[in-house]
Amino acid sequence: MTSNLKGMDDRPDDNNPFKGTPFEQIFNALGGTGGPGGPGGQGGTGMPDLSGLIGQMQAMMAPYDGPVNWALATDIARKTSAQEPDPSPDRGDQTRVADAVRLADHWLDDATVLPSGITTTAAWSRAEWIEQTTERWRVLVEPVAEHVVAAMGKAMPEEARAMAGPLIGMLGKAGGAMFGSQVGAALGGLAGEVLTASDVGLPLGPAGKAALLPHNIAQFAEGLDVSADDVMLYLSLREAAHQRLFAHVPWLRQHLISSVEDFGRGVTIDVSGIEQAMGQLDPTNMEAMQEALQGGLFEPQQTPEQKAALARLETTLALVEGWVDEVVGQATVERMPAATKMQEAIRRRRAAGGPAEETFAALVGLELRPRRLRDASALWGSLRSRQGKEARDAVWAHPDLLPTAADLDDPLGFREDLPEVRELTDEAFDKAIGELLDTESGGGSAPDAPEPGKE
Repeated sequence: MTSNLKGMDDRPDDNNPFKGTPFEQIFNALGGTGGPGGPGGQGGTGMPDLSGLIGQMQAMMAPYDGPVNWALATDIARKTSAQEPDPSPDRGDQTRVADAVRLADHWLDDATVLPSGITTTAAWSRAEWIEQTTERWRVLVEPVAEHVVAAMGKAMPEEARAMAGPLIGMLGKAGGAMFGSQVGAALGGLAGEVLTASDVGLPLGPAGKAALLPHNIAQFAEGLDVSADDVMLYLSLREAAHQRLFAHVPWLRQHLISSVEDFGRGVTIDVSGIEQAMGQLDPTNMEAMQEALQGGLFEPQQTPEQKAALARLETTLALVEGWVDEVVGQATVERMPAATKMQEAIRRRRAAGGPAEETFAALVGLELRPRRLRDASALWGSLRSRQGKEARDAVWAHPDLLPTAADLDDPLGFREDLPEVRELTDEAFDKAIGELLDTESGGGSAPDAPEPGKE
């Protein structure tokens, strides 16, 4: 392999398949061939030293599987989060979390027909959050990362791909390592902000485990005119409500992941932007390389299809967060005077973008902001006030029943034409679901749908 690559270096400049393409500059930067006296000469006009480039990449990367180097990502995430104090929760923290979640789950029994989804509780440090959620991030990030890394190779001219041979695989590994570095930096920063396992509106923690981060919660509470106990209880209510929804709406988890995958399928990369950035980097300066990655070096361009997928994802996230907001509001309306302050603080935090938007935007240009949280909360509250909590929660029985972005434009009018469902008997539930499905399908037969609360 090495001798063939060196033979390529001896070709005249006119035979350089990378000449005049973005990859000429990329290879010059990575291979160090653009300086005077190098194979590329001044300005990188010759053939890059491919064998030297491969050796440099091999030295920089350890073997890994998949589109992202997750060992690198996890290591960087831990180092990033460790830049600030990260005390491990003690026995007292574990007890306080367990007591708060237990009380929260009891309050929610009166606010929703969905039963508890909690089997265990936990108080996590930031490092534990990274450890416990990495596998879920992997499921969410890899569909997009795979397309980002593949887009790098597809952007290379066909003649260059044929001549480069094994370099194509090395480029994929380089992209995966760089993507892993970016993922790790983003997750490390996110670990310093999240308050619970479900804080970003996605099921990141192990199923059935309600987890809170006491150290982060204490920092969050410092800026609020609310007691520490009320802050802990309110966040426990939100965590417990998320757990109920994801435990008893079995299709929801895959629905969200599929929306992310739909976004990833249309990924395209601005290769000229990478060319410009790489041309200004010293590949031996890893700190500068990481800064470039954190700045969105591989951030993709959004196509119309991606924008549509993103709109669907944002609508679903808004519905999840709006339902949690509505249910927690009902659970606290007569029990917690400080709930209104907490509700507004959480709404502002989520509407401003929150940790999820910044993380995914830095990774792949994918935002997870529930922009219409208030509209979604009003929709669920209006449906509950008109038809009862049973009808409100029955909407989650099938993805085709979910409100659309158009429904959020008129949240008070959602399902105005449907009869009220006062009790969740089997007959009433089946009738309500049938009417909902008939409305969606124009009178067709209703498909089989799982009942909320039963898998």
